[in-house]
Amino acid sequence: MDGPPNQTLPVVPMNIFDLFADRVSRAMQTLYPDVEGLEDLVAKATMEPPRDAGHGDLSSNIAMVCAKELKASPRDIAGKLAELLAGDPEIESVEVAGPGFLNFRLTGEVWHKVLQDVLNQPEGYGKPDMGQGEKVNVEYVSANPTGPMHVGHTRGAVFGDALASLLEHCGYAVTREYYINDAGAQVDTLARSALLRYREALGEDVGPIPAGLYPGDYLVPVGEMLQARFGSQLREMSEAEAVHKIKAIVLEEMMDLIRSDLKKLGVEHETFFSEKQLHGENGKIAETLAWLRQEGLVYQGKLEPPKGKAPEDWEDREQTLFRATQFGDDTDRPLVKSDGTYAYFAADIAYHRDKYLRGFNDQIIVLGADHAGYVKRLQAAVKAISHGEAQIDVKICQLVRLMRDGQPVKMSKRSGELVTLADVVDEVGRDATRFLLLMRRNDAAMDFDFARVVEQTRDNPVFYVQYAHARACSVMRNAAKDLPSLDFSDQALKAADLTVLTAPEDLELIKAVAHWPRQVVLAARAHEPHRIANYLHDLSGVFHAFWTKGNQDAQLRFVNHGDNKLTLARVAMAAALRTVLGSGLGLLGVSAPENLT
Repeated sequence: MDGPPNQTLPVVPMNIFDLFADRVSRAMQTLYPDVEGLEDLVAKATMEPPRDAGHGDLSSNIAMVCAKELKASPRDIAGKLAELLAGDPEIESVEVAGPGFLNFRLTGEVWHKVLQDVLNQPEGYGKPDMGQGEKVNVEYVSANPTGPMHVGHTRGAVFGDALASLLEHCGYAVTREYYINDAGAQVDTLARSALLRYREALGEDVGPIPAGLYPGDYLVPVGEMLQARFGSQLREMSEAEAVHKIKAIVLEEMMDLIRSDLKKLGVEHETFFSEKQLHGENGKIAETLAWLRQEGLVYQGKLEPPKGKAPEDWEDREQTLFRATQFGDDTDRPLVKSDGTYAYFAADIAYHRDKYLRGFNDQIIVLGADHAGYVKRLQAAVKAISHGEAQIDVKICQLVRLMRDGQPVKMSKRSGELVTLADVVDEVGRDATRFLLLMRRNDAAMDFDFARVVEQTRDNPVFYVQYAHARACSVMRNAAKDLPSLDFSDQALKAADLTVLTAPEDLELIKAVAHWPRQVVLAARAHEPHRIANYLHDLSGVFHAFWTKGNQDAQLRFVNHGDNKLTLARVAMAAALRTVLGSGLGLLGVSAPENLT
């Protein structure tokens, strides 16, 4: 039999899982050169860490993926692969397990090469060019501009921002977009509410805020601004005239407040899209409806009565309907009601067509839990307006329950009992807010406990990870202080003899670092930045455990006065760890402190 299809690991930012998946793939092609479509088939196989670390370093399911096509037993295929790959000098052992898994143990040399790779290319390690410049539109937050950002908006803001950063890191050309809901009745209500505060600024006793208006104190300075700008002029107008005059001004004040709140969280958008662009005789909704009619994608019809509670857009009359079921939705959707007004979905479909026409075949929208029912209709809309060329991923952020002293904090914009985004950031800080909200999947509900996020203990995830980064930095500072005769420059660390890192604890830490490129790819593909937060927490745990063992065993300390070669190698390992932790925290928009006091 021919020798193993081996190749020397390249000196490029490496993903150890992809590299050995490629070796296994080429081994399959060596064994089965005449099987048509084998390349596409093996591409569906996975290379990942075994669930039990005792089973090795890597595990592949390639034999099971290919068994049906090859008309062979998965264990037989795996056995042939194991025999072929056993001669690879960088594979210590390969075993067939269970129904046909291939489990690999790699040599120490491989892990030393990974560490060398991090040291040689710290900026490029774990930075794949998956996107290759492809345009992606990430729309997130898009809260009604009727007041400051409240804590309910915070999760979507953090999630969308981290996802955008992750995709940029992976080579996509990302546009961060905010959709301003400025065409609905809520903006008139906002202006009327501001007029009440304006009258108050003129010295009137306006009494209790009437039901239906926004009572929050955040409108008090807006009223004072209107008084300073217009004097008593607005009071002499009818309410309708005054609302018309100030609506745009008050809206811009609210958007400035929203931008300011988001900036506290480290969130900034490049594009703000006004819903008003969609409306009017020559607006984008009219244009989109004309196009849909031309394409035969709308019709006059009557929807069947829905089961259970009727949605707001259902009418028991004939209306203009979009053929949403043709594109995977559960029902066709009204675009124009029987009275001639647009249904809200008409604006949605026009807006996403506008994104497509701006060149965004890849669209992501982050919505709150109350919009879960929008997923299929938005997917259908994007398929329709792009002839299937574009796709949209609708990410739903579940509710966050704010806790204080063990009790939920109630909030209501209309009652004025408002816990704002700024309140949370001011109390616990940007880093804690962002990291805690990114620790769980976006579609899982979670509690945000004020007491937990300010603790400086291992129970506080952001402190735990930032402390690991600070510890890695302290290793480098202390080494230079304790051993001034040694050179700990970047060049010296790159030249360190890493082969002396042979302790199981050394290899465990290097292997944890080696998982970084894979985690970045998985997180970017799935649009799940929580994978990054959880990886950083796990990596920090391995490092803290190593540190603790070093306190008990002098041979595991980073600075070893009796062995300069080992000290240089261990400090180099700390430098690599610092690189990965710093890169990961940066993707999440969290600082990477060099000291924690």
